[in-house]
Amino acid sequence: MHPHPILIVEDSDEDFEAIGWAMRRLERTDLLERCHDGDQAIERLQDRTLPWPQLVLLDLNLPGTDGREVLSFIRYEPYLRSLPVVVLSTSASEEDVNACYDLGVNAYLIKPVNFDQFTEQLRITLDFWLGLARLPEPPGRM
Repeated sequence: MHPHPILIVEDSDEDFEAIGWAMRRLERTDLLERCHDGDQAIERLQDRTLPWPQLVLLDLNLPGTDGREVLSFIRYEPYLRSLPVVVLSTSASEEDVNACYDLGVNAYLIKPVNFDQFTEQLRITLDFWLGLARLPEPPGRM
């Protein structure tokens, strides 16, 4: 198991459970850490005593502080700026897609409704980000 978790920012229990089921189906043992909303995600990311996530899977439509605000926070903070962020959203809105890329998202994926398609999308995403891509080293603790 990798010491650095995949941080999943997702308010929907069903969607979070689907990620867990898909991970088990893919026989992945990555450590998953969940934040239920944007405020919790920002608070978690500000805590430098916790392990730096290797990847953030971010839902856009969150209660309170939404995913766009979380993404803005990540890209504004020098300590977090290089953190890979992939938006997983039900929104196919061109406005949402463009806004996220303007804010510096690494990828924007639309959540498939079909579980097999969702599992395959997650497999490809994790294979790329955690297998092929060279990720930055976590910044030193200050």
